[in-house]
Amino acid sequence: MLAGTPSFFIRTSGCNLRCAWCDTPYTSWRPEGVRRSVGELLAAATAAGMHHVVVTGGEPLLQREVGALTEGLVCAGHHVTVETAGTLAPEFTCHLLSVSPKTGNSDPAGHPAARHRALRENAGPLVGLLARFPEHQLKFVVRSESDLPEILAMVERLGAVRERVLLMPEGRSAEEVAARAPEVARLCLRHGFRYAPRLHLDLFGPGRGV
Repeated sequence: MLAGTPSFFIRTSGCNLRCAWCDTPYTSWRPEGVRRSVGELLAAATAAGMHHVVVTGGEPLLQREVGALTEGLVCAGHHVTVETAGTLAPEFTCHLLSVSPKTGNSDPAGHPAARHRALRENAGPLVGLLARFPEHQLKFVVRSESDLPEILAMVERLGAVRERVLLMPEGRSAEEVAARAPEVARLCLRHGFRYAPRLHLDLFGPGRGV
């Protein structure tokens, strides 16, 4: 819903899911990075000179300091978006909760599949998060129209407002996203959802730090 807004991104490393189409394994199941204190991150956000800050991952709600970080950002006057898969519900604060609930198209092959499926199918944490944060959006990754029945069932079960539901074409490159975009746009028009671009791919490509 804030696509195109200049924002400072804080990307945490590590994730409890193993999505088959994950495009940032270096912050997920092959975590990299350096340790940064909350104070260092707050100073970096201030130095960036941007009002909007996005805390993302990986899965940022795995981080035990996420509450202190988000509270510090809010107290410093930033508009804070937290991006999560909705499988955890610790204490934190934000102005916009951006949840990407996972559907069956995310299930990996092999031994991680059962744990991944159990986590994504447990709606308890997500229900709690949506109740705590009325300013939220639900962002679903779509590979094809065959994903829609599961998405529609989840939207119905959560009682989600369709204007806050976004469909995003799956793809690791601008070309892959563009190939799926027309079909996903038609699904948005048909069901009253919003279309979510992958703007960073269009502008900067799939590299890190963009």
